[in-house]
Amino acid sequence: MKFYHDLVTSQSWEALQAWRKRYEFMLIGGWAVWLYTRGLKSKDIDVVMEYDVLAQVKEELEVVKNDRLKKYEAREGPVDIDIYVPFYSHPGLPAEELGQFRVSLGGFGTVQPEVLAILKQAAWLARQGTVKGRKDMIDWLSLVTTEAFDGEEYQRLMKQYKLQSVGKQVGELVGEATFVPELGWSEHVVAKLKKRILPLLL
Repeated sequence: MKFYHDLVTSQSWEALQAWRKRYEFMLIGGWAVWLYTRGLKSKDIDVVMEYDVLAQVKEELEVVKNDRLKKYEAREGPVDIDIYVPFYSHPGLPAEELGQFRVSLGGFGTVQPEVLAILKQAAWLARQGTVKGRKDMIDWLSLVTTEAFDGEEYQRLMKQYKLQSVGKQVGELVGEATFVPELGWSEHVVAKLKKRILPLLL
């Protein structure tokens, strides 16, 4: 199952392994989804870290502040790394609240799947109609159909953070999905999945 070229994803994975040895962070984004699904690999890296760790990164790499998207951006070789920090970043939920949902998976700190789905759907909505938006959609669909995903917990969190209107937007996009060749899903498979997923959203 591929979306990006093997060389690109291999470079990204190697960069992620290097960062794990050097810095303390929580992994979100496409690689976090991959830890749960073993579906599509990622080319970019998304992490949440504290400001003191960000200061460490700045000592070793050039870091650019992106005020429009409320994040910091770095590069490890050819790999783009987006850094989210507390009380500044909002990658779908406030960055400072993500620590309460932390879990360990595959040797990384990440967030529980229902929270990751909320973060991934925010990226999906922001990037509709783009190549990255397509990847976000596939990541989201693969995540919410794993055994680890708890639909009731997802609904509870959506209600807690007053994201019902976001859920309706996502539901409309899910309703438009037909087949997902990147995951080997036919129209028939997607139709069955919709019956499971749409009640969580609409």
